[in-house]
Amino acid sequence: MKVCVIGSGGREHALADVLGRDAEVVVTPGNPGIPGSVATPPEELEADLFVVGPEVPLVDGLADRLRASGRRVFGPGADGARLEGSKAWMKELVAAAGVPTARHGTFDSVEPAHAMLDTLTPPFVIKTDGLAAGKGVVVTESLAEARNAVGDYLSGVSFGDAGRTLVIEEGLSGPELSVLAVCDGERAVLLPPAQDFKRIGDGDSGPNTGGMGAYSPVPIVTDDVLSTVMDRFVGPTLAELRRRGIDYRGVLYAGLMFTADGPKLIEYNVRFGDPETQVVVPRLTNDLAQLLAEAADGRIRSEPTVSDDAHVTVIAAAEGYPGAPRTGDVIAGLDAVAGLDGVAVYAAGVGSDPSGRLVTAGGRVLDVCGHGATIAEARQRAYDALGRISWPGMQFRTDIAGAASLPS
Repeated sequence: MKVCVIGSGGREHALADVLGRDAEVVVTPGNPGIPGSVATPPEELEADLFVVGPEVPLVDGLADRLRASGRRVFGPGADGARLEGSKAWMKELVAAAGVPTARHGTFDSVEPAHAMLDTLTPPFVIKTDGLAAGKGVVVTESLAEARNAVGDYLSGVSFGDAGRTLVIEEGLSGPELSVLAVCDGERAVLLPPAQDFKRIGDGDSGPNTGGMGAYSPVPIVTDDVLSTVMDRFVGPTLAELRRRGIDYRGVLYAGLMFTADGPKLIEYNVRFGDPETQVVVPRLTNDLAQLLAEAADGRIRSEPTVSDDAHVTVIAAAEGYPGAPRTGDVIAGLDAVAGLDGVAVYAAGVGSDPSGRLVTAGGRVLDVCGHGATIAEARQRAYDALGRISWPGMQFRTDIAGAASLPS
């Protein structure tokens, strides 16, 4: 089977790596650090399966266009991709499906938004309705800061049109869990769960990012927990999508929080999570290409099989991220980690200079991944490898998977 992976980051590098165990893989547009990268647009490539990585092309209807030209595609059409493309629409849909989520309101003007904030207790959560590269969320204990965020979003100062409608939610507390479900339009199968780390700094300090690290498995996540995820979240959501005439074939990413009142949905994404993919898909021991092809065809027949190994990924980011990252710095040390046991390095925000050296070209630059028999071993390998890589201003968290926060 020939598989075309669409995207250019660490998630796509990890997908290509695992899919390449059983299939021929090409990545478009990829980046200079991802083997098999080509500049040819996906519409001009021939493959047996197209796997769309990022959310933006899904929201823009790439999967629809590819399917219309006779391609087999793993990724929802634009109608299903609204789950991530519009948080307000997602909230309306999950309410109709009876999925537990935070109390919330949708606003396009300042006064009613401020009025809802006045009814809440900290923390305050403000989200752009539209896509904002994983950064359109403010979580703050300060009412003044929350009010300022409302003004900046609705005026377009912070995120342009993506924030001119916003969602305000009650703040939830508890451990988080990320679960990826492979869906064929009728049913779904769950991949191993993961936990990720969104804030830039140790101890979950600083602003939100696209993700600074992740680990899998999540100890003490039992079969009962996963059954709950399927029965109360994924299953009802797929049923509501079908009721609306939406044939959802792709990943449904459920970001959950285990509150004192039980699990609640934080968000849905419509693609493989980043950086969760980097610790989830390498644990699969069956043919990932075959599973995704079955989902794309509308009939999953395989069940994921999973290794007992633990995986930890730590994101190495550029100076200035998540604001204005510095780019163009030469990445040193990749040769020193290439042969390390239990280590994989996935290229995320990577480019090349005129001499062919790999350089920083984005905010999240490298995903440095360790795997081993335990989370502690995997974590040690990831950080040992990270210590051999450098560029000016490189930053990373030192506490990824250091203390597992677990649902009970």
